[in-house]
Amino acid sequence: MQIHELVGTVHEAAWLPWAVQYFFLIGISATAVFLTFPAFVLGRRAQLPIARLALLTAVTTGIAGPVALLADLHQPARFWEFFVYTNATSWMAWGAWIVMSYVILLLLYAWAVHRPAFYRWGKDNWRFAWLFRLLSLGGEANGFARSFGIGAGVAALGILLYTGMEVAVVHSRPLWNTPLLPLQFAATGAVGALGVMLVLGRFFGTGPTIEAWMNRLLAAGLAVVAALGALWFHVAFSGLSASHTEALASVAGFPVWQNIALWAAAAIVIPFLIAILAPARSGWVTGLIAIHAAWMFRWTVFMGGQAVPKVGSGLYDALMPTGLEGMMGVIGTFGLWIFLLIVYTTFVPWDEADLPGDPASIPTSAPSSRTVQG
Repeated sequence: MQIHELVGTVHEAAWLPWAVQYFFLIGISATAVFLTFPAFVLGRRAQLPIARLALLTAVTTGIAGPVALLADLHQPARFWEFFVYTNATSWMAWGAWIVMSYVILLLLYAWAVHRPAFYRWGKDNWRFAWLFRLLSLGGEANGFARSFGIGAGVAALGILLYTGMEVAVVHSRPLWNTPLLPLQFAATGAVGALGVMLVLGRFFGTGPTIEAWMNRLLAAGLAVVAALGALWFHVAFSGLSASHTEALASVAGFPVWQNIALWAAAAIVIPFLIAILAPARSGWVTGLIAIHAAWMFRWTVFMGGQAVPKVGSGLYDALMPTGLEGMMGVIGTFGLWIFLLIVYTTFVPWDEADLPGDPASIPTSAPSSRTVQG
């Protein structure tokens, strides 16, 4: 007789809710950048309202996301070790360089776009004139916007690639080790970005025309998410991909995962139908559902993926802890984003951003009523 005994050890979860926040926010930022391109890179004036909301979204989430990443490392100095002890074969090590490059290029892109308005504010606001003149570097042209925008776009592609790959390469977790995961992160990130833009559009009153436009983009994004989900199940059921088949087998027998599949379908179908049938007056609903769907996808992948044992049967509990590493951390990260949103909309002329390199498009009127007054 032979006895095979499996002995497990107690260990902390590899990814905490901080990681969910990071992947959620950085995915929104990296995809929102591309929604700024039609106006700020290609010069299409009709796209300005959407591009302004997209840049506002990209910058604020692009700053808040890395803060959540530092929190997930438990010790900020660990981030510095990625630069000092670089491992060329590690996607996480490459990610440290990509994140740093992305944030820098994103801020330079935003500065170039807002530079003309900073220049105007520097001439008209007597108390803060010195600050706005400093921010504009004494110039009123935004000709750098295209170059910095393209650079930020390349870095954003790097963000989408590395965030997907550093999870997909983990062979010990079947639910993570799926080739479609990077594409699913990118698609759900775009859905989340459009959700944030729809909510902000309603808050700032961009109007039903712009709201309908963004809802149509959201419907297209949801269709892509649905197509990727259908493809995931097809390759899993058909056996075309052994990793997808193993991932499905690891969760298929559990009612909680069956409920998650139903939730995912509802989170796609409901906002899709609303965005198609009532695009002009539904931004609050479709936007909030889209944000929820993007966040819950990452929670399911990271926390739900760790709830599937590497050895043994059943599932571990994947409950949201209440401390700083759980619910309070998630709430705090959203609070940080709201703080950044308030600062950005107060001290940055986000709604005066105009087309790059077109002197005729640069208005000469006084700053808007939201300008910080002396």
